[in-house]
Amino acid sequence: MQTQNRLLDDMAKVIAGAAGGLAGLRQEIESRVREQLLRLVADKDFVGREEFEAVKAMAAKARMEQERLAARLAALEAERSKPSL
Repeated sequence: MQTQNRLLDDMAKVIAGAAGGLAGLRQEIESRVREQLLRLVADKDFVGREEFEAVKAMAAKARMEQERLAARLAALEAERSKPSL
């Protein structure tokens, strides 16, 4: 009976050691993947959120101005095409 307990104890130790090793391996893999992703992002020319929002606001303003000018041009063309009395 004691042989079975010792065998189970040894198996539990091996399993615990393997689990600890796998946890360390997992942390190492996560660390390396994170480093690679940071390096990849650093190599690209990404813009920050603030810069993106500023450009987005400028584009919206330019679009509104373009629509305003298009309406004004249409009104001027309509006025010009009216017959003179």
